[in-house]
Amino acid sequence: MKATDKIDAREIRRKLGLNQQQFWSKLGVTQSGGSRYESGRNMPRPVQHLLRLVHVEQIDIGKVRKDDFEVVEYLKAHDSDLFKSLKKQAKAAKKG
Repeated sequence: MKATDKIDAREIRRKLGLNQQQFWSKLGVTQSGGSRYESGRNMPRPVQHLLRLVHVEQIDIGKVRKDDFEVVEYLKAHDSDLFKSLKKQAKAAKKG
């Protein structure tokens, strides 16, 4: 996601058929906070990223664990070729 990308949270929420409470609670945002974002208040970058991961990419963030991140960071630092290869294979498998 680029800094210039604008997320239309209301549109995403409506397409998913969720009310504000259902939609925003998955991100740890209150309904009233989400309502403000939908009304045009600036949405913090971390919230934008969570929204994209949870509601666009459909990632269950409850299943993401700290040790998963540690493995990724280790591979990036110590065997970047393997990391790139695995990333490429994962993308291909997702498409296929």
